[in-house]
Amino acid sequence: MIVFDSVTKTYRGMTAPALDHVSFHVKPGSICGVVGLSGAGKSTLIRCMTGLERVDSGSIRIGSIDITALSGAELRKAQRNLGVVFQHFNLLQQRTALQNVMFPLLVAGVGKAEAARRARELLHLVGLTDKLNSYPSKLSGGQQQRVGIARALATNPKVLLCDEFTSALDPINTKSILELVKRLNSELGVTVLIVTHQLSIAQQACDSLIVIDEGHIVEDGPAQAVLKSPRSRILRAMVTTLAWS
Repeated sequence: MIVFDSVTKTYRGMTAPALDHVSFHVKPGSICGVVGLSGAGKSTLIRCMTGLERVDSGSIRIGSIDITALSGAELRKAQRNLGVVFQHFNLLQQRTALQNVMFPLLVAGVGKAEAARRARELLHLVGLTDKLNSYPSKLSGGQQQRVGIARALATNPKVLLCDEFTSALDPINTKSILELVKRLNSELGVTVLIVTHQLSIAQQACDSLIVIDEGHIVEDGPAQAVLKSPRSRILRAMVTTLAWS
């Protein structure tokens, strides 16, 4: 479903690449975690995957589409296959929950009545049937993130990209949101990529695990196997920290 093939990206003025020949693949319908500390390359990986940054070399495929080969209208169309859930929710404050979920559908040219029907369906799916007309300021953090997830699913994406999406939540809401994502993965068959610096998130939710450090992939495999026998220095340190938390 997601294939990074020897992707390299170096920013102007930097001597070391932010991503250095990064290669991995994520199976369709799975939940994969990309874990790394701040500055490891996670943000660059996301920006390249969403087409916000051009790679120096290599390719990124989502399904049969090579994101790195597209631009303009073709890229914008392909981006609809990728729903993004953000750390700080990024909801439109002057729009209700229903209007926030409708927004990407209206941008995609869907009629208002159909957009409203789809948005209601998705808000019901994430457990917010009673919050359709609530503004973000009236919602808890967990509820706002549920709206964000519903919005990310609006265009029926093949991939749900969750970017540090539990970092602003307390432990109870974090557990609830992870359970929701696992349920959506099971019911909808959507492939999920969770990008996080919190190893505990990957441990609770992910089938497979990729560890990135200084622009390199240092671990890649089934989550439980990788966590049981960490090979890299950085993952051993993270596992030790997790055990003490």
